[in-house]
Amino acid sequence: MTSREQKRKIRHVGEDPAQRSAIMRAVKGRDTAPEIAVRAMLRTFAPGYRLHRKDVPGNPDIAFIGRKLTIFVHGCFWHGHECARGARMPKANADYWRNKIARNVARDAAHREKLAAQGWRALTIWECELKDAAATEKRLRAFLK
Repeated sequence: MTSREQKRKIRHVGEDPAQRSAIMRAVKGRDTAPEIAVRAMLRTFAPGYRLHRKDVPGNPDIAFIGRKLTIFVHGCFWHGHECARGARMPKANADYWRNKIARNVARDAAHREKLAAQGWRALTIWECELKDAAATEKRLRAFLK
């Protein structure tokens, strides 16, 4: 099956709730491509990070425990970023998605407040920012100084 046929099949999956549910269950919450790209950058100049620490508020994607620094790698759609991908809202079940993304944004803000209250500094890297790897690496280096 070609890529085009797969995309066409996925577009029509929305008609069957069971298939749509299976696709949504397959969306990864950790070790995503953007997260792996950030980790590959960090490995060259700042090794020693820890992944998905449950003892740190917000369960950050990347944490430097001794330095109290966390990095969240957010997908633009899922976390309501204001870029083209994040601003695009699905047409099907729009109310559900609007509420879901609003809850994610509120949860992210609460996690950042908890981190700040405990003396942690947090950086959010957005999926769309990874298109400019040099600028992302510069932000990471500045944050970790």
